[in-house]
Amino acid sequence: MDSVIQVRDLVKVYSLGEVEVQALRSVSLSVGRGEFVAIMGASGSGKSTFMNILGFLDRPTSGQYLLEGIDGQNLSMDELAEIRNRKIGFVFQGFNLLSRTSALENVELPLVYAGAPTAKRKEMAQRALSEVNLKGREHHHPSQLSGGEQQRVAIARALVNQPSILLADEPTGNLDSKTSVEIMSIFQRLNQEKGITIIMITHEPDIAAFAKRNILFRDGGIVDDHKNSVPAAAASGGGLK
Repeated sequence: MDSVIQVRDLVKVYSLGEVEVQALRSVSLSVGRGEFVAIMGASGSGKSTFMNILGFLDRPTSGQYLLEGIDGQNLSMDELAEIRNRKIGFVFQGFNLLSRTSALENVELPLVYAGAPTAKRKEMAQRALSEVNLKGREHHHPSQLSGGEQQRVAIARALVNQPSILLADEPTGNLDSKTSVEIMSIFQRLNQEKGITIIMITHEPDIAAFAKRNILFRDGGIVDDHKNSVPAAAASGGGLK
């Protein structure tokens, strides 16, 4: 399988005054193109630090991380920002939408940063909103949308640049069970039909069951990495109790 992500002996140490905290301890793994991976672990296990490094939001202390063969360790902040905008889509627990702008304008933002022409931006943003079943809601502001609809806008924004990977940090953390299943249905469809590689942090085993592969972090290292032979099917409403 073509690897989108390759991580070798990744170490991250934070200095807190005179105390050093080792957040990651020699983590190694590969993620193939088209995988849907759930990363789990208790608070302080290293999963968020790992996600930040995957998103080029932080740098490892040592070790190597390659995204489609690109090593970001020696790149400038501007170069990293360009890679993030082209190759990585982010979905957060808190949606992170601009409250004074419409759904369409929120989705257009990555294309604005990329310098895309106005007509092209609108066309691509409308297509992304259609992919998350929000056609007809393009001109609604976040306050006019439900939590699930706001998260779908955030997913459309993450997809609009056709990234190599989608990084989702607790994407259902602010949603009820029914809406969480709806979001997982979108993720599964994007993964299965579009072949989008998804890496998702979650603390909920029921949510992790929708992914094809589960990785468990503890004390800065990987203690379990297994494939779900039969992932829960969100489209049927299954998975959450």
